[in-house]
Amino acid sequence: MKDVLVVYWSATGNTELMARSIADGADADLFTIDEITPENALAYDKIAFGCPAMGDTFEEAEEFFEWYEQLEDYLDGKKVAIFGSFSWGSGEWMEDWQERLENFDVELFEEPLMANEAPSPDEEELAFQFGERFKDF
Repeated sequence: MKDVLVVYWSATGNTELMARSIADGADADLFTIDEITPENALAYDKIAFGCPAMGDTFEEAEEFFEWYEQLEDYLDGKKVAIFGSFSWGSGEWMEDWQERLENFDVELFEEPLMANEAPSPDEEELAFQFGERFKDF
């Protein structure tokens, strides 16, 4: 199996900035959901999923959610991290996503990593460090 994957969907580029920093820190393969199939994503031991908030719930990021649903039932035994950006609220969609993952036999890495709007240079450094820790998880 391959080691670490960072896979994401980004509407404005904010979650992409986070994904790139996490992937750099984790020395991970980096793909958008358009660049990797759910089946190929499952070849990795550790997967960091990135999705921005698009509404009140995780499911409202429809493009990402449709891709993600194809592999969610096959995540058992995987080490998983989740991250994303938001522009309003306090990140409730991450709580929903985290609760969903608790229904599977996954090892969930830390608390979800979130950024309000575009990540600042300090937040990009935090994302890099998040990736470093995830690599060693």
